[in-house]
Amino acid sequence: MTQLQRCNWAGEDPLMIEYHDREWGTPLRDDLQLFEFLILEGAQAGLSWQTILRKREGYRRAFANFDPHRVAAFNDDDVVRLMDNPEIVRNRQKIHAAIGNARAFLKVQTEEGSFSDFIWSFTDGKPNTSCRTAADDTPSTSQESENMSRELRRRGFKFVGPTICYAFMQAAGLVNDHTTNCFRHLQVQETPH
Repeated sequence: MTQLQRCNWAGEDPLMIEYHDREWGTPLRDDLQLFEFLILEGAQAGLSWQTILRKREGYRRAFANFDPHRVAAFNDDDVVRLMDNPEIVRNRQKIHAAIGNARAFLKVQTEEGSFSDFIWSFTDGKPNTSCRTAADDTPSTSQESENMSRELRRRGFKFVGPTICYAFMQAAGLVNDHTTNCFRHLQVQETPH
């Protein structure tokens, strides 16, 4: 039996493999899932994705299952509660950013109809597909992620620099950065958008 070829970054960790095989790079149009990825990518800043993935369930519990209405209503008592929660990254700036980002997210939904339509406008509504043979060739930013970062910051979002935005784009399938030898490259490319 032949073993599936994956992007090298998936490694041997079963959690990373499952994330790679089932989620990463699959085009997302659901606002709540996009909000989850936006918060998790911001939490990752300066850390490994593996660290965040291991804390994902804790984040779901701590942040009201990523319900932006509930997170937007968090107050100072919630910040204290979150700072005491070992299931998440206890960084005050990231916690405040998640709450502020929920408020900005809801405003985008009101102004644009959906966060999905807004975020996908940066790639003209369809995923960008790369044809890289090695993960080392993958950039950390793109013109689209720079544009997205600039606009998100203008709208009051935090922890949304171009590198974080590019990682968000990869995770949410706005760009297909699976290497061409990875079995997911073609699967993702053939996913209905």
